[in-house]
Amino acid sequence: EAEGALSLLNVGQILKGRIVEITKDYVVIDVGLKSEGLVPISEYAEPEELILGGETEVYLDATEGDDGQIVLSKEKARKYRQWEHIVNHCKEGSIVKGKVMRKVKGGLMVDIGMEAFLPGSQIDNKRIKNLDDFVGKSYDFKILKINIERKNIVVSRRELLEEERVSKKAELLENIKEGASRKGIVKNVTDFGVFLDLDGIDGLLHITDMTWKRIKHPSELVHLGQELDVIILHVDRDKGRVALGL
Repeated sequence: EAEGALSLLNVGQILKGRIVEITKDYVVIDVGLKSEGLVPISEYAEPEELILGGETEVYLDATEGDDGQIVLSKEKARKYRQWEHIVNHCKEGSIVKGKVMRKVKGGLMVDIGMEAFLPGSQIDNKRIKNLDDFVGKSYDFKILKINIERKNIVVSRRELLEEERVSKKAELLENIKEGASRKGIVKNVTDFGVFLDLDGIDGLLHITDMTWKRIKHPSELVHLGQELDVIILHVDRDKGRVALGL
């Protein structure tokens, strides 16, 4: 009967088993087949799962190992369940929480309940000096791609940062009033004027709106990184531009 039961099973199935013995290195599990299976004790990370006589879910890795025993894996069962959960509850575009685990070629690996790949180009919307700064930190990520065949997931953090920046900019533009005074930081000095960052929106302070006296170049009055008090002269909400005056 057990022989017949074994032929019905496929490698890759999740089986329910009972823990019948716990040794120093292995957990012996009875899954109702002709032989019991062994799982390395290291695969049981949670001590409360290690109970003699307790139920456990395992993954059938091979129906016949080197010593004729069936080969079971607790770790693979856990990963399988995580994968199943993500496929059932998430789709491309879903937002998930995750923790950056380590650097790999071309990006970072993130734990989102299972391992997902964060390509280098999707980490941030600014230039990154050092990838190590991200390891061990938790963020929200957007799922870009779920590959069912290869059981892998690609995520992005940059897309969320971009969406946040765009919506913040829209909100700022909505609330900015002509005639109001604002503080801005000088980002760029050109021949015709100065670009300022007004907390996320760019404003142009034209050379003719800088002073009543004539100047040849804006750099006579301002320098990069300087904070200025400016007046909002005009807001073009369609183009997302703001004209400023000193």
